This record gives sequence, C-alpha cells and structure tokens, in this order.
Amino acid sequence: MTAIATTPRIAVRLHEPVDVSFRALGTDVRLIAAGRGAGAAVARARAEILSYHERLSRFLPGSELSALNADTRSVVPASALLRDAVRAGIWAARRSGGLVDPCLLDALEAAGYERSFERGAAVAPPSGPWRSARADPARRWLHIAVDDAAGTIARPPGLRLDLGGSGKGHVADLVARHFAATRGWVVDCGGDIRAGGTREIQIAHPLLPYPAATLTVHDGAVATSSVVARAWTRSDGGRAHHLLDPATGEPAWSGLLSATALAPTTLHAETLAKVALLRGPARARDALARHGGVIVHDGGAVERIAARS
Repeated sequence: MTAIATTPRIAVRLHEPVDVSFRALGTDVRLIAAGRGAGAAVARARAEILSYHERLSRFLPGSELSALNADTRSVVPASALLRDAVRAGIWAARRSGGLVDPCLLDALEAAGYERSFERGAAVAPPSGPWRSARADPARRWLHIAVDDAAGTIARPPGLRLDLGGSGKGHVADLVARHFAATRGWVVDCGGDIRAGGTREIQIAHPLLPYPAATLTVHDGAVATSSVVARAWTRSDGGRAHHLLDPATGEPAWSGLLSATALAPTTLHAETLAKVALLRGPARARDALARHGGVIVHDGGAVERIAARS
C-alpha cells in the first residue's frame, strides 16, 4: 500500500503500484498506476510529459513556444502539439472570461518571473488591501487564431504567450489516455491532478503542516492555485507571485491564499481554481459551485464549497 505526498498532498491507496517521480514543467511530476500494463503506461506518460516540457517551456530558448514568441511574422507554422496547447490556453481564457490570460508574459517577466522556480522558499502575502482581479479590456487572446488545416498560429507580431498554467492541466489530460487499461492511476503535475477510479486527495494548507481538506475524486480532476508557494520578494522588498491581475499586470492579492477546484478534466479544474483565487472570497464560491472545491482565506481559515446538487 502506497501513499503519495506532493503539493497539494495526495493520499492514494493502490495495490502494488508503479510509482515514478521526476521534474518537468518547472514542478514535481508524479505518476502512479496499478494493474495490467501499468509500467508501460507510466513510461509512455513520462516520456510524453518530458517531451512536452522540452517543446513548450517558455524557459527553454530552443523550445517551439520560445520560437513562436520570438518570430516577427504574424502567421507562424506550428506543430500539432503547439497548436493544441495554444488552443487550450485560449479555451481557458474564454472559460474564465479573460481572467486566465495567456498573453501576460511581458507582465510576468516585469514582475520578476523570468526563470523557472525550483523549490523556492514560500513568501508570505501582504496584509492587504485586497481586490478582485479583472480581465484585461484589450482581450488580446481574442486575436490569436489556430488553423489546423494550414498548420499555423496567427497573432499580432510581438504578442508573446505564456502557457505555464494551462500547460500543466493540458498535458495531464493528454497523458490520461495511456492509462485506459490500468486498474487505477494518478497523474500529478505539480498539483494539477487527473485520476482514474475513486481517489481521496488531501489538499495541503498553504500555511500549516496539515491538510486543509480531503476531497474525493472519481474519474476526474482536481487542481490548486496558490499565491504562497510560487512567490518571491522583489528587489524593492515587495512581495510578488505568478498569478497576475490581467487588468493591471501586477500580482493579484484577492484575499485568498489558495483555491482548489474539482472538475471533469485537469485543464478545467486548473482554470476554475485560478478563477476562484483571482476573484476573491465573495465570488470564488460561484466559480466552484458546480463541481465543488476548497478556498483558504488570507488568515488561514478553510472554507469547503459543496458541489451544486
């Protein structure tokens, strides 16, 4: 019997599972599967995630995404994988009303997120004031067009994309197909989790050493967004993190430390978690109401959001 412990912490019990952990996508990835073909399924999923990282990381100068961002043409040839990943980013933008915006790379770098973070120390958030994030009125993601027939991506020259958040959910959903014949499985891409079967998942508290809640996932997904773990101190002493308010281009401080969402797919859960966190306490409940989830307020109080019946 084996238990997983990542961020968020997961408690999953499987019989004699294959259990592999590695670094990719700027985070810890863990794959667990049991049953017939589990070893082969894990190996295929690991290879696909590593390939996804090599081809689509914005931190790698030779990646396809970096090449797209550096290309001065308005229409650029793109592989099927890059087209699908950009399409996932646009889907998240549409689903979130523009709160999850793939066009904030310049603002992310200006805020200090110019390199991949490796297990850095958590940075405590400020004490306020809090405000809900808002979509960028320019809605630049509406000007991105993915053309599968032509094999191209069109966008205004100079518009650079960051697919970091949507990418983890996207690739977790992609590799789920490798586990169709296995008895039980978990794909954990740094807290963006897709699971087969019924699994109990413990959600880490952003400030405390014990879980904030335990959620049950049945053939679905769960994802957590946090302003504590992937954060840093700016040169002027100010605190920053990777979740920006699209309207201002600055780190969003909404009054929530973390938000966890349940959903049918990992991309969907990742998007809902970000929406809940960026909206803040008053509107996070609406974002999570359909499938359920958990929010942790700025003082550390935990609120469970029940799924709408």
